[in-house]
Amino acid sequence: MKISAMAMVVITSIMLLLVTILAVMNIEFGWVFYLTCFGQIMVIIMVYKVLRDQYTTDKTFEDFYEDHPIGKEEY
Repeated sequence: MKISAMAMVVITSIMLLLVTILAVMNIEFGWVFYLTCFGQIMVIIMVYKVLRDQYTTDKTFEDFYEDHPIGKEEY
C-alpha cells in the first residue's frame, strides 16, 4: 500500500504530537527517546515524499491568492 505525501504529513504530525504528550505525562525516558528518534526518521521520509510528489497546478504567481486574485480579472 502506497501512502500519499499528505497522509505522511498527517501521520508524522500525529506521531510527534504523541511524543510531546508522552513527555509531558512523564512516561519512561526510553519510550520517549526511541519515539523521538523514530519521529525524526519519519520527518526525513516525509520531506522526501513531499518533495518527490508529482503534484501539478495551473496556478502561477500572477494568481496571487485564490480568494483575492489581483493578476487576472474575470468578468
